[in-house]
Amino acid sequence: MGLKDKQTTKNHNLGQSMRHAFAGLIAVAHLERNMRWHLLASILVLVGGWGLQVDRGEWLWLILAIFLVIQSELANTVVENVVDLLTDQHYALAAKYAKDMAAAAVLVAAIFAIVVGLIIFLPKLLWLI
Repeated sequence: MGLKDKQTTKNHNLGQSMRHAFAGLIAVAHLERNMRWHLLASILVLVGGWGLQVDRGEWLWLILAIFLVIQSELANTVVENVVDLLTDQHYALAAKYAKDMAAAAVLVAAIFAIVVGLIIFLPKLLWLI
């Protein structure tokens, strides 16, 4: 939702819901540096998969890993924003824990993605040598 969007009621239809969802994706891509890095890495993985001709099963794992990281980063951003809103930017130990745990979810997803990438790409890259 942009600054001009002052909607305070529920969405009235699917189209309205989708517009807000896409606005959220655009906002997180603009506002969160880490999301931009995840998106860049995703593009590199997709290009690498295409170039190394990964099979259907490998594509499924790569896409799962990409979506898991992006979903985790979205959830992390939500937690950070809600915690900041509720704490009014003041330090609270519970807020720190919430933010750290949300960041840990992104870390776990990223480690999963790296492991999947290594399992799929490493043998193909070694074969090229």
